[in-house]
Amino acid sequence: MFNRLKSAFYNALGEPEPTWPELREAENIPAAKTLNPKFPYSRPTFLQFHSDEEIAFSSDHQMRPIIVPKDISKLPWDSGYAEAVNAGKSELNEDQACVHREVLHRPELRSSRSLESHNAAAYLPYVYFGIFDGHAGIGAAVAASNQLHHIIQEKLVDVLDHLLPPLEGCTSATVERVARRGIALWFPEKEISIESLIVGALESAFWDMDQLIAEDRKKYKIKGGCTALVALFILGKLYVANAGDSRAVVCKNNQALPMSNDFTPESERQRVRQLAALRPSLLGGDFTHLDFNRRPVQRDLGKRILYRDAYMTGWAYKTVSAQDLKIPVVNGEGKRSRVLATIGVTRGFGDHDLRALNSTPVKPFLSSQPEVQILDIMNENIDDSDLLIMGTDGLWDVTSNERAVETVKKSLSHFSSDNDTRKYRYTSAAQDLVMQSRGKLIEKNIWRTSDGRSATIDDISVFVIPLTPYKKEFLKWQSEFDAIHGLYDNNLETENTFGELSLKASPGKISMVKTLLKENLPEKLEKKIYTKTTNVSPLVAEETKPINVMTNNVNVNSSAEKLFHYASASSKISSKALQEKNALVPSASEESKQMYVQLKTETRDVDNLQRELRRDFSAMDMASDSFQSKNMLLSNEISMQNNLLDEPSIIGENQTTTDTKKHH
Repeated sequence: MFNRLKSAFYNALGEPEPTWPELREAENIPAAKTLNPKFPYSRPTFLQFHSDEEIAFSSDHQMRPIIVPKDISKLPWDSGYAEAVNAGKSELNEDQACVHREVLHRPELRSSRSLESHNAAAYLPYVYFGIFDGHAGIGAAVAASNQLHHIIQEKLVDVLDHLLPPLEGCTSATVERVARRGIALWFPEKEISIESLIVGALESAFWDMDQLIAEDRKKYKIKGGCTALVALFILGKLYVANAGDSRAVVCKNNQALPMSNDFTPESERQRVRQLAALRPSLLGGDFTHLDFNRRPVQRDLGKRILYRDAYMTGWAYKTVSAQDLKIPVVNGEGKRSRVLATIGVTRGFGDHDLRALNSTPVKPFLSSQPEVQILDIMNENIDDSDLLIMGTDGLWDVTSNERAVETVKKSLSHFSSDNDTRKYRYTSAAQDLVMQSRGKLIEKNIWRTSDGRSATIDDISVFVIPLTPYKKEFLKWQSEFDAIHGLYDNNLETENTFGELSLKASPGKISMVKTLLKENLPEKLEKKIYTKTTNVSPLVAEETKPINVMTNNVNVNSSAEKLFHYASASSKISSKALQEKNALVPSASEESKQMYVQLKTETRDVDNLQRELRRDFSAMDMASDSFQSKNMLLSNEISMQNNLLDEPSIIGENQTTTDTKKHH
C-alpha cells in the first residue's frame, strides 16, 4: 500500500533525484547483523598503516588529507599512488587498491623427463594493479582487493600451456599422461589468440569474484557493492579490465588515450531497458521499460507524448496510459541517472541484497562483466613521459581525461633528470591529481577546485604507472626465456639422438662390432672419441672426468664398447648442462647469460660429436653386414670342405679292408 501511495505521489509531483543514502539493502539473512567480516577493514597494504590511529587520521572528513606511500619501493617501477577520503558521504573511505607482482609456473609434470626439464624454464611474470570503488558499505571492495588477484592467477595458470611456447618433443603418449593429470593441453581446430585467452581469464575471474561474494555473504558480513578496475601487465601488453565507472587513461605523446568506458545507467540505458522488456517480472509492478522525453504525470493521461521502446533507437508518439505513469527502469540523466531509482552504476561486484522500494531486487539489472581493452606496449614507441592513470570516479567527476594528462605533464616537468628526488615524480603526479579533484575547503563541507568549480565530495584513489620500466623488464625476460628454450631444444635433440643410438646397440651387435674393430678398424676411432669428449670448456670437462674414469675402468678392449660408453656419457653431460641452465633461471644475471652462451657452444661440440658417431655407427653397420656375408660364405666353404674330407676317409677305409683281405 505504501509503495502504491509513493508511486502515485511521484506521478503527480515528479520524482526527486535519488541520492546515495537511498541505497537500501534487505537483510534477508537472519544472522546477517551478527556475522563477522571475512577480511578486516584496512587501507592498501603498500601504504604501511600499522595502527588504528593512522587509519583514523586518513579518514578525517574535515581535513581530507592526501595520503601517499611511505616507501615508494613497495610499488613496482616507483609508480605513484595517492588517495583522499570523502567529505562525509560515508564514515570510512570505501575505496580500496592493491598491487601484486606474480609469477606463473607450469605445474610439475614428473611423468616425463623432457617435460620436467622444460618446466624449470616455464615461468611467466606479470604485474597486477587494482582499484575498487565501494558503495553502500566497505564489504565488497575489501573482499575484491583481497581475493580477485588470486582468482586471476588461477585462471592464467589454466591457460599457461598456451601462453608459453609449446613443449618440443612432446609425444602423444606424453600428452595423454599430462591430460590425465588435469593439465589443459588441448589442441583446438581453430586458432585462438593469446590475447583472447588472457581476456577470457579476466572475464571469468570477474564473474567468479562476484559469485564468491554472493556465497560468502551467507557466512560473513559483506555489505554493499563496488566497481572494479584492473590493469594487467603481461607478455608485453597492457590489459585493462573495467566493470563500473572507475577509469583508466594512457598518457602517450602528451595525449589522452582512454583505456576504459564508464558503465552507468546512462551509458547502459539500452541494455537495462531491453532486459526489462524481455523480463517484465523483474520490474515488480512499480517500473516501466519505456523511455519518455519527459516524465509523464497524472495530467498527461490521454495526451500524446514522445516515447522510445526498448527496441527503438529513435522516438515516436504514443498516447499516455496509466501504465506509463510508472517509474522508468532508468531514470535521470548523466551522472544523476539511476537504475530502479536506486543505484548509479550498472557493473561491478556485490549488491546481491540491494532492493528498490524495499521489494524489487536490483541485482538482475547489474553485471560483473568487464570490458577489456589492450595496449600492445612492445609495438609502441614508449618514453619516460608515457604512463597509465587509474582512478575512481571521485577523480573523474571533476577532472577530464585531457586535464588529467596536462596535470601529470606539468607535475613531471618539475623533476630534472639529475634530481635526486626524481624517483618521487610519479607519486607527486598522483598527489597533484587528487589535489585537483579534491580542491580546497572554502567553508564547512564546501570544497572548491582551483578554478572555483565545485570539487568532488567522493573518495578519491589514483595510480600513476610508468610504461617504460615494464617494457624494459619484458625485453629482459624475453631474451632470457629465448636463450633458455634455445639451449633446451638443442639439448633435447642431442639427448633423443643418443637415446636412439643406444637402442640399436644389442649385446650381439656389440660382440660382432668388437670383432670387426679388432680386425678392420684402427685405434683412431677411440682417439677421436677421447678428443671430441675432452676438448670442451672446464665446466663440461670437470663433469667428463668421472665419466672418463668410469669408461677407462670398464674391462673392455675394443673401441666399440667405449663408443657406447661415451654415447651414454654425452647424454649425461647434456643432462648436467641442462641442470646447470635450470639452476640459473631465477637469477637471470649477466653472468648467467654468459654461462648460457658457453653452454650453447658446448652443446654444439656435443652435436658435432653426435654427427661423428652417426657416421661411425653407419660404418660399423656396413662392416657388420659385410662380416655377416663373409661369415656365411666361410661357413658354406667349411661345410663343403668337411664333406670333401669325409669322402676320402670312407674310401681309404674300404681300400684298407680290401687290401687286408687280399693279404689273408
